[in-house]
Amino acid sequence: MLKFFKFLIGLVLLPSAVALALVFARQLQHGAGLGTPETTTLWFLGGFAAWLVLFAMFPRPIRTYVLGHELTHALWGMLMGAKVSRLRVSARGGSVTLDKSNVWITLAPYFFPFYSALALIAYLLIGLFWDTSAYLPFWYALFGLTWSFHLSFTVLILMTRQPDIQEHGRIFSYALILCINLLTASALLNLLTSQAWPDLGVAVLTELKGTYKFCGTQAAILFDKLPPLSINP
Repeated sequence: MLKFFKFLIGLVLLPSAVALALVFARQLQHGAGLGTPETTTLWFLGGFAAWLVLFAMFPRPIRTYVLGHELTHALWGMLMGAKVSRLRVSARGGSVTLDKSNVWITLAPYFFPFYSALALIAYLLIGLFWDTSAYLPFWYALFGLTWSFHLSFTVLILMTRQPDIQEHGRIFSYALILCINLLTASALLNLLTSQAWPDLGVAVLTELKGTYKFCGTQAAILFDKLPPLSINP
């Protein structure tokens, strides 16, 4: 019964992915229209594409990914009040021992780009001592590369049977992973823009409202076109 309920939540979340994708696209084009790519956007796309080329042509840094994966479990576990007692990482896989678990801890490595977060924390720390505005395109490229790293390995891992995903159901897990990925990416990207945090929140709520309103309107039109049910006595 719980899995079926999560399945329904997953279906309801799908329009949110569209809304959050629009938010991310507008974040990427902050200060310009969606039809006019900014220099920083091109650097982001360049970094994103560069990693895909490396991913396809060279040996994959499995150990680096596994380290980030398990550290993300540990990080979110600690944020949720769990105690971390053992961390194991190898090229063949890894594990982390926590004294509690929930859906956020379980799915965190799939929706939280650990190395992107590290890169932008470095950007903030360096910005405390030096003016980083002249090097902003570089940070966009680095964010694009690290986010591409995260997404490529996430897709690769999800193509195999994962107990983390089976535990909560595919539709629910995939919808949640996609939505939180886009939301997290938008929040991290906001660190590179001059946009205030409340404006990002307003943008998220506006896009969500518009997307669900559109879906509701289309559903009403569809139901109106359906032939009425006839019950023969």
